[in-house]
Amino acid sequence: MKLPFNYSRLHRLLTFVFLVIFATGVIAEIAPADYREQLSDKVWLESLKPANFQDRTIIDGTAQDIIEIKAPYTAEDAAIVPISIHAKIPQTADHYIKKIHIFVDKNPLPLVGIFELTPHSGKADLAMRIRVDDFSYVRAIAEMNSGELYMAKSFVRAKGACSAPPPASMEESMKLLGSMKMNSIGDVELGQPNLMQLKIRHPNITGMAPLKIGSRVMPPPHFVKELEVDFNGEPVLKAQLTFSVSMDPAFRFYFVPDKPGIMTVKGIDTKNNNFSSTHEIKTNS
Repeated sequence: MKLPFNYSRLHRLLTFVFLVIFATGVIAEIAPADYREQLSDKVWLESLKPANFQDRTIIDGTAQDIIEIKAPYTAEDAAIVPISIHAKIPQTADHYIKKIHIFVDKNPLPLVGIFELTPHSGKADLAMRIRVDDFSYVRAIAEMNSGELYMAKSFVRAKGACSAPPPASMEESMKLLGSMKMNSIGDVELGQPNLMQLKIRHPNITGMAPLKIGSRVMPPPHFVKELEVDFNGEPVLKAQLTFSVSMDPAFRFYFVPDKPGIMTVKGIDTKNNNFSSTHEIKTNS
């Protein structure tokens, strides 16, 4: 005798199968990202932190309210990932951020740079473009003038920046190597933090990619390694940099002028090329 077909049972079975497939897909989407974040944290905790800060305490997460970092979760171009660091306290003579250390955990050279600041900065905010070679946390560690350390981090999905073929503009950067442009953003106000923008033409070669597509010749690393910025002779910013900074480095930072004057930038690269530039700071008053 032919038994009637149980459509209700089939429906429940198909629903169960669908839910299993859906859940598996969700897990497959979530797990790799979580795994990469955990791997990045492992590199930091087991290698980078001990090597750079030894056993010093670093306050992070919700326990700190000193610094934050902003970066795109998914980068459009791994070779020019925009990041910005924002201080939540003003720079005063008694209490200020003395240094900001920036790292990309999974980069071949994780250190992006160490930026030394002073009360003349007014605000310890920074912005720049960096290379991200693999899915990784980007970290900013603020070191206070009193010695405390505070950390903020942001996970970035990007890959292959340090070994990527150079862009067509590389040749132009080589020709204009060391040339700089500076300008203030908005009207300059005396006694207040004012935003400054600095652009440097430099290829910032990583040494991990040929200069021409198809070539097997790897040029040695060649990048801007030091910068010093002062205003009317007073230090504003000093930086030690690596090739994890993008080609044609660009930075934004603050300074507090007490009168009109001259901002001077001096730089040196890994081939000991020295370059400098000045910019006149005027006010409307």
